[in-house]
Amino acid sequence: MDADGGSSGLAKSAAVKLSEMGERTKQLGTAMRDPHQQRRIILVIVCVALLLDNMLYMVIVPIIPDYLADLESEQTEHVHLVMHPNTSTNSTSPAKSNLDVQIGVLFASKAILQLLVNPLSGTFIDRVGYDIPLLIGLSVMFVSTCIFAFGENYATLFVARSLQGLGSAFADTSGLAMIADKYTEEAERSRALGIALAFISFGSLVAPPFGGVLYEFAGKRVPFIVLACICLADGFLFLTLIKPLTNRTRENMPVGTPIYRLMIDPYIAVVAGALTVCNIPLAFLEPTIANWMETTMHSSQWEMGLTWLPAFFPHVLGVYITVKLAAQHPNLQWFYGAVGMVIIGASSCTVPACKTFGQLIAPLCGICFGIALVDTALLPTLAFLVDVRHVSVYGSVYAIADISYSVAYAMGPIVAGQIVHNLGFVQLNLGMGLVNVLYAPALLLLRNVCQMKPSYSERDNLLEEAPQGLYDTIKMEERRGKKKGYSSAGNCLPVDENGFDPFRAQRSPSEESSGPEYT
Repeated sequence: MDADGGSSGLAKSAAVKLSEMGERTKQLGTAMRDPHQQRRIILVIVCVALLLDNMLYMVIVPIIPDYLADLESEQTEHVHLVMHPNTSTNSTSPAKSNLDVQIGVLFASKAILQLLVNPLSGTFIDRVGYDIPLLIGLSVMFVSTCIFAFGENYATLFVARSLQGLGSAFADTSGLAMIADKYTEEAERSRALGIALAFISFGSLVAPPFGGVLYEFAGKRVPFIVLACICLADGFLFLTLIKPLTNRTRENMPVGTPIYRLMIDPYIAVVAGALTVCNIPLAFLEPTIANWMETTMHSSQWEMGLTWLPAFFPHVLGVYITVKLAAQHPNLQWFYGAVGMVIIGASSCTVPACKTFGQLIAPLCGICFGIALVDTALLPTLAFLVDVRHVSVYGSVYAIADISYSVAYAMGPIVAGQIVHNLGFVQLNLGMGLVNVLYAPALLLLRNVCQMKPSYSERDNLLEEAPQGLYDTIKMEERRGKKKGYSSAGNCLPVDENGFDPFRAQRSPSEESSGPEYT
């Protein structure tokens, strides 16, 4: 009897547990149907993807030079023992120079391929939506990270690094575009993109010490295996919760503006130029500052490894300040970006004057603080420019933003070393600082952006009568809730028939009358 009672009690307990699991699954399904909960989960998934991408970009900084030097040494010793078995080996300066070139090309290969693929990925994202490209990007990043973990020669590492650029072109662009699409109010959009930028900063700055410590104590494979597992978990979460392969709402998405037309838009061009210029100091200092520190300060390995880590905190502070200011005064986004570029320029010029590690932290923090101001102010501006001047599909415009970053980081490992060798480290920093300060006034062209009048196509007007498909229904409801466009974010002037658009005359009459075409 006791045995029967015990088994029936276990059966009841198991039934209760299963019932509780079923209820939790139902609650999760209900929460996932809530648009607010869904977009929060999407924000988490995108932020993890951006974190991974930037960790993969920077994690090789302390690993690859030492690993390739060991490979080169082993190969040289093996060849020498075969050719001259009775003599000792000596490293030569041409071999060292060749190794430096190999490291620079390997570092830049990701950004170069990303730069080449972005125009195609932006158009692809506009055609098929944001979810499938993000899944493609995560898959490619996972495969490339595994190849990097187990690659044991330069050719394999080069292929893996290039594949990372291919994955980033899809994951970064679709992730930022998805955030802009889900967060339609400007204040919420600025906050969400600010959170994404904080993850980007954390990934870039924490990756070198993360990779260096694991490489020192666990070997080359472990850092990449850890990142591959995180990438796999993020992709699994995306597949199970968002279900991108069964989401058919993209069938009713409008056709986005072609990327070449966005590139010649004067406002978007100004923003893209600012994103490139403000990231040049960071991209050019990362491959050169360690050698300069060792030469001038006689810095230790741990100091060179932790050079950029303190800059994470002012970067997050800059994101926070810009989001708060943008919520109160959204019409001054251009001003926040200009101030950030002046801070970057001043900080870059003071780097060569530093004599100790403690002194160096201040200008590096200033550079990252300024970059946070520029990125947080101008990335939401790109989405708003697309909303009011083109079609509200964001793949191509954030592909342009990714191109802007890739230009800086593709040139950095290759160009910066040559400038330091031919002109000097001081001249490099003075040049970068001067370029940032001189570019800041160009952002004055954005001062009237918030007064622009949204242009709706004939199909947009017809939506007021009868929506066609789920996408049209959602967009019609959103438009009914906010007729004032950008002015709902705060103190920006209302958008009405008197909206100011100084470049309107440059558009053709047919474009004004018919608007963008939809499928």
